[in-house]
Amino acid sequence: MSLPKKILEEKFRRFVDEDVGHGDVTTFYTIPSGTMAKAEIIVKEKGVVAGVQEASTFLESFGLQAKALLKDGSRISEKTKILQVEGDAATLLTIERTLLNLLSRMSGIATVTHRLNEKIHHAGYKTQVACTRKTALGLSYFEKKAVMLGGGDTHRWGLDDMVLIKDNHLAIAGSIKEAVRRVREKVSFTKKVEVEVTRVADVLEAAKARVDIIMLDNFTPKQVKDAINLLKKNQIRDKVLVEASGGITEQNILEYAATGVDIVSLGEITQSVKALDISLEITNIRKTQS
Repeated sequence: MSLPKKILEEKFRRFVDEDVGHGDVTTFYTIPSGTMAKAEIIVKEKGVVAGVQEASTFLESFGLQAKALLKDGSRISEKTKILQVEGDAATLLTIERTLLNLLSRMSGIATVTHRLNEKIHHAGYKTQVACTRKTALGLSYFEKKAVMLGGGDTHRWGLDDMVLIKDNHLAIAGSIKEAVRRVREKVSFTKKVEVEVTRVADVLEAAKARVDIIMLDNFTPKQVKDAINLLKKNQIRDKVLVEASGGITEQNILEYAATGVDIVSLGEITQSVKALDISLEITNIRKTQS
């Protein structure tokens, strides 16, 4: 998954504009005009790297040369070099923090997603880990791509991606059956339909309304198991995907996976992520002839 270069460049320029303001006064007064530099971007801790492609585009959009040393999604050890950079020193220093912020956050998200997937699969379960729309403003594309690079599912990228009927939609529509009827009457066959339920008793109504996915909102592991058993008892378990969401953490994720649920979605993958420690180190400088 990748956005066209021009769209990425527009996003990057907005990020830098927010940080630079009227100019980088520190760099302006300390770095002589015409100074060229080479640098390396180094990850200081083990994890899964994400954002290398975006970082390369970012650097090149500001006239710097970038050389990727490994691919996105690579598992890395401590002190791994992931990018080499060359070009105007002042430009590099001005955009350094914005660049590292993006790489660090994306890599942190990819790392925790990979860790959760490994935990589930090593326990012998097939449950898929997914993120939610609880992303930082302006960073949704980058955060969801990082989830994908970590082996997780992006869920819907935006409101136009699929139909997800939530509690407030149901409060206005009146019932699951009526809300789904309205959707099925108009929506394209290309759009999957998911409905959020808050009680085990609502699971059958959702399944019989021919939804593609049922989201069990803030269910305990026992309630998830009860919902799945209810679908099995009515011989419709194989006709619908079941997603558990709300209250799921790294600490209890195996309890949910053990229920046989198809998907677990966690807001904390993007909301509470610990960024990977990444730095940029200058390796060589030279002054161009004036």
